[in-house]
Amino acid sequence: MKLTVLSAVGSLVWGTLLAGMRVSPVPMMRGFGTFYVNIVRNIPLTIIILFTSLGLADIFRVTLGASDFKVQGFRLAVLGLIAYTAAFVCEAIRSGINTVPVGQAEAARAIGLNFGQTLRLIVLPQAFRAVIGPLANVLIALTKNTTVAAAIGVAEAATLMKTMIENEAQTLAIGAVFALGFVILTLPVGLVLGWLGKRLAVKR
Repeated sequence: MKLTVLSAVGSLVWGTLLAGMRVSPVPMMRGFGTFYVNIVRNIPLTIIILFTSLGLADIFRVTLGASDFKVQGFRLAVLGLIAYTAAFVCEAIRSGINTVPVGQAEAARAIGLNFGQTLRLIVLPQAFRAVIGPLANVLIALTKNTTVAAAIGVAEAATLMKTMIENEAQTLAIGAVFALGFVILTLPVGLVLGWLGKRLAVKR
């Protein structure tokens, strides 16, 4: 749950910034946003998680301020999940930006708002309302993707399940409990955010 919450918040922030870059009038920012999303979306999450551990920690000595190995692994896992999930958040938000009528941005510029103000005050509030459903799907996928953190030794659900099976030998029962746990975590989120998306949908 900690992996999911921290990664979700970070992904939302970084994904929103990427979406802003992708629709930016500045070619360099637009090019960086497009490059980042197209590259990261086509790299398996396991490789990204391993890079944050083997690449950042072992080669470049990036510890994110952690002296304890377990804390360092957890923080690096969060960083990897943010880097990966933000690409999908960006595309979801960008699709929402595309639903906002162009005339609203033109009207905002006509009254003197710059690009950043137009995006923050006019476009993004409507875009978020339009993509609550897709963002819910990204959050659900992120919740399940946290199991990949086991690749760098983070004691998440898959690692704990493996340890319990080795100690208890009740494979079916333990597997069913952990599967049920993921359903309990993800199903209400999907239902609530789906209802919220319909409730807050922008009427055209």
